[in-house]
Amino acid sequence: MQYLNSLEAAAQCGMTLAYHAQQAPDRLAVASQFGDRSFSELNARANQVVRRLREAGLGTDDAVAMLLVNRPEFLEVLFACQRGGFRVTPINWHLTGDNASYIVGNCEAKAFIADVRCAAPAQLALQDHAGQLHIALAVGGSIEGFADYDDALAGVDAENLMDPEIGAQMLYTSGTTGRPKGVFRPRTPPAVAAAGDRANADTVTRASVAAAWNPETDRALCTGPAYHAAPLAFNIITPINLGVGTVLMDKWDPEETLRLVQEYQITHTHMVATMFHRVLALPEAVRAQYDTSSLRYVLHGAAPCPVHVKQQMMDYLGPVLFEYYAATEGGGGFFVDAEEWLTKPGTVGRAPAGADNRILNDEGDVVPTGEVGTIYFKAPAVRFVYYKDEAKTQGSYRGDYFTLGDMGYFDEDGYLFLTGRSAETIISGGVNIYPQETDDVLLKHPAVADVCTVGIPNEEWGEEVKSVVQLKPGIMASEDVAEDLITFCRGFLPGFKSPKSIDFVEDLPRLPSGKIQRRVVREPYWAGRSKQI
Repeated sequence: MQYLNSLEAAAQCGMTLAYHAQQAPDRLAVASQFGDRSFSELNARANQVVRRLREAGLGTDDAVAMLLVNRPEFLEVLFACQRGGFRVTPINWHLTGDNASYIVGNCEAKAFIADVRCAAPAQLALQDHAGQLHIALAVGGSIEGFADYDDALAGVDAENLMDPEIGAQMLYTSGTTGRPKGVFRPRTPPAVAAAGDRANADTVTRASVAAAWNPETDRALCTGPAYHAAPLAFNIITPINLGVGTVLMDKWDPEETLRLVQEYQITHTHMVATMFHRVLALPEAVRAQYDTSSLRYVLHGAAPCPVHVKQQMMDYLGPVLFEYYAATEGGGGFFVDAEEWLTKPGTVGRAPAGADNRILNDEGDVVPTGEVGTIYFKAPAVRFVYYKDEAKTQGSYRGDYFTLGDMGYFDEDGYLFLTGRSAETIISGGVNIYPQETDDVLLKHPAVADVCTVGIPNEEWGEEVKSVVQLKPGIMASEDVAEDLITFCRGFLPGFKSPKSIDFVEDLPRLPSGKIQRRVVREPYWAGRSKQI
């Protein structure tokens, strides 16, 4: 098995886990409240999963959907797909209604692995797509209609595969309207992908050099849900592929985070600004109980971090905070280490040479240094597509550039500073929330004539969801009506997408076309607050 001769060879066929299992079989690969796995144990289980899925009829490029919480089986399935040539889709287990079922169908899953804690949506998905699925397995307990995961793997050969193939992953993201969309890229070995997207590879290299991973001494902490792109990439895929074990949190808690850092001597983790805020809110006496000196690389991104919060975290942990601003779609991202940030407080860093990122005005022209505009990334050579949605794919680009909708400016040294966001996206606790989805639910309520949902300031979360409602004639605004609307919304959407508060207005500002001006609705809530962060 030539792929065991070097880490580079193993990476080309998805067998990095097997390489590390050979080098350090007893090293801890994953720890969680649902059990631990050494590298040899995790590798053996991944081999078993591939063989069991192949026995069920799955082949190259077939899809595997998993609805799993942070537990070792998530990694077993993930790394099985990485070496089996399968396309894996982790599903957000916070989704409500039939969205999980929709994803199982839309991604064309032939295998579905679900957690007993997600039994209700799992059963709905099985009911809706029984004819499509070749195999459905339940993890952590019994789910009607599913075979038991452990029983299905019992007796299956656990030796390394003779014919591994690199797999792919397709994560789903909610659009501004409609159903979740699959972000798809073809199966591509890491070296080939890096060559085709050199600017992004350079950003990853800068981050990796700063991380200075050492499998002999390091350990990562996964603070967020594994289905989310950032924890998946930074706390699971990267450390495991480099031979570093990871600790999975079942639910994030500030004190528990500090306890795990001390217990496992955590060196690397990824957090968002909301987590910083909540750690700093702990009483100083509580924080003093825990030794966090092992931490040397705390990566953060996904949402802007106020300057004073980041400074306080570095006062507490030391200069170990590293920040990125990038897109899962590719392109050259921005990165800044702690010492560099202290010379440019508030920056999210510089992009690598050749990235060709731009800040444009509404007419599409490049703005001068220091002037605010919309941030655009140069599209990578291997572009993503929205699965089965060509129109949305084409609409995401402006020529050879695409944007996340954020606004900012470059200073004279090329450092990027974010100044705000498009009014169409709310970022709360590092999670994107698309207000149209909330609007669409509230418009179903019989008392609502029209609605505009916006993000308003929140010290802990960055932004929180507020819906501004125009009631139908004859309906009087009241606290009872507001509570009824919030409860109604939570019946269709997760709590984080539902409004935390409701304001009532006689009318909503509109363009001549009739479209509500969301930015105009949003502005009074930010009056008197600096949008520079």
